Amino acid sequence: MGIRMAWNAEFLNNLRRSFSIETDKPQLLKAQYKAFSKQLPLMYVILLINSWILSATHISSAPRWLTLDYPIALTVVCAIRFSFWLRTRNIEPSIESTRRALNRTNLIAGPISLSFTIWAIMLFPYGDAYAQSHVAFYMGITVIGCIFCLMHLRPAALTTAAVVNISFVIFFASTGKPTFIATALNVGLVSSIMLMILHVYYRDFTRLVDAQVHAETLSNENLRLANIDSLTMLPNRRKFFTQLHACCQKAQNEGSRFAVGILDLDGFKPVNDLYGHSVGDKLLFAAGQRLQNLCDEDTHLARLGGDEFALIIMHARDDKQLLAFGTILCEALRQPFLIGDTTIQIAASMGLVTYPDMAANATDLFEHADYALYHGKRTNRSMVSVFSTSHSNKIHLDAKIEQALRKADFDQELEVYFQPIINIKTQQIVAFEALARWKSPVLGSVSPAQFIPVAERTGIINQQTRILLAKALAAAAKWPDHIRLSFNLSTHDLSSPDIVQRIVKIIAQAGFDSRRLDLEITETAVMHDIEQVRWATDQIRQLGCGITLDDFGTGYSSLSQLHALSLSKIKIDRSFVTNIERNPASLKIVKSLLALSRDMELDCIIEGVETPEEMAVIREIGGTMVQGYIYSTPIPEAATRQWIEHRLSITE
Repeated sequence: MGIRMAWNAEFLNNLRRSFSIETDKPQLLKAQYKAFSKQLPLMYVILLINSWILSATHISSAPRWLTLDYPIALTVVCAIRFSFWLRTRNIEPSIESTRRALNRTNLIAGPISLSFTIWAIMLFPYGDAYAQSHVAFYMGITVIGCIFCLMHLRPAALTTAAVVNISFVIFFASTGKPTFIATALNVGLVSSIMLMILHVYYRDFTRLVDAQVHAETLSNENLRLANIDSLTMLPNRRKFFTQLHACCQKAQNEGSRFAVGILDLDGFKPVNDLYGHSVGDKLLFAAGQRLQNLCDEDTHLARLGGDEFALIIMHARDDKQLLAFGTILCEALRQPFLIGDTTIQIAASMGLVTYPDMAANATDLFEHADYALYHGKRTNRSMVSVFSTSHSNKIHLDAKIEQALRKADFDQELEVYFQPIINIKTQQIVAFEALARWKSPVLGSVSPAQFIPVAERTGIINQQTRILLAKALAAAAKWPDHIRLSFNLSTHDLSSPDIVQRIVKIIAQAGFDSRRLDLEITETAVMHDIEQVRWATDQIRQLGCGITLDDFGTGYSSLSQLHALSLSKIKIDRSFVTNIERNPASLKIVKSLLALSRDMELDCIIEGVETPEEMAVIREIGGTMVQGYIYSTPIPEAATRQWIEHRLSITE
């Protein structure tokens, strides 16, 4: 009994579902509507044509209200429905509108099919046997056509088939005429088979739609994942550039202004090296979340890769507000991060550029923001730099310098100048630092501050280093044995074993005592790839050369990392020396660095000393070796001998 009741309940549920629209599947509703809207006008055309042909065969025998009035009323109803579906067949309505339209069709399918069925049966008594056969044929063939046209809306097709076929079978079976009884059985059988086919087709149709929905969902998810940075869950580089191109197009159409910013974490690499990649990844995630919390809906944040983030700021009213917003972001990243049990402190530098003021397309926007970032990192680290006309002019100048560098004959055009390093206690020359000078036949004399960054960026610096080092060693070989040579190596000069080996070979073959040579490297070079730099300095130290860490105090290297290098000297950057007599903070830094150098048993050179006041402070805090304009500007090789003799006469 219980099994039978459960079966009956399941049967009723299946029957109810068959005669109901599946409103919980929006994509199925849309697919049904799309297919249905193209077929339904055709159904009404077939229905009306067949009906008026039937009316015409009975016009002489049946009453006027059956052959004209009743068909006209049915035609008006069908014409209204026909015009609705014809008008909306190429329109994609909302889900709610689709649901209402299909429900309305499902509800009126029964009354309309019943109206036509009653009309046909009412015509049956009139006319001869041929006219009666026409009624049977009309009902049988028309219902088949309607089922085909309604096949994408199963409830309406089932309702129409049930109303017409049940009425047809009952009526013609009750006539007692064998021909009509057989016709009723045939139509009933064909309709049953058609309904079975309809059920299979509708099931396959819904499965196909479900598969398409599933495939679309997977495609959307894959697209989302392809545009999301898996570490920070922010939009990635690909998504950023897609948005940037779209924003450029929108701004161009609307005549609006927006800004692009690139933000780089200062001090991230030492954290990664010291604490490991796991902590570094968590720090990047935390930094991304902190930035995201400061961005509104009109600011798009993305992670470009590594420790670089990018922003598109849609409402860029003026440079002052942009600068203030960028400063807020950088200040936020200066606040300590708590990663597990470790408190980590970093900083950030940011470059900003505005559209259309300083860039006309997405490519220029990105490149100019990147230029502003790295120009700021060189001149005003951990701050915000807004791309300006001066930057634009600098880019054009750099382009000219790059072209001239690529065509230059460095053997002829490069010259080495030397600036003395003095022991202020003995007033003797300790060393000369070799400094590059370039006189281009196209551009004339070009400042090292201009051409060296371009040479480093383009990789030309390696060729220059080899030529300058050979010239500097040849000049230094003529000096007294107690005077050392100090020579600068760039990040690129330490970047690969092959380049380092070429430098080692030049030193070994120069005929100069390598124990009198100090090679200067910057903290930036150290942080670029500390393992490679450690290997490179070990190779150089094996020749007996000294290693000087230049610009000490301006980078983010840890003491443990510096201690791992084979250093012999450190050089305090000139930025700490300028106006030291009026700057207590600089004074404390220089005193601390001098104490640190003594503790690490390293010689310390203080560069950039230019005034007697600065020199007095350096003497007072215990500085020993000094380099700067207070003694001499850089001089050509020919003047070094005279300068050496002059200094010797003073000390004697």
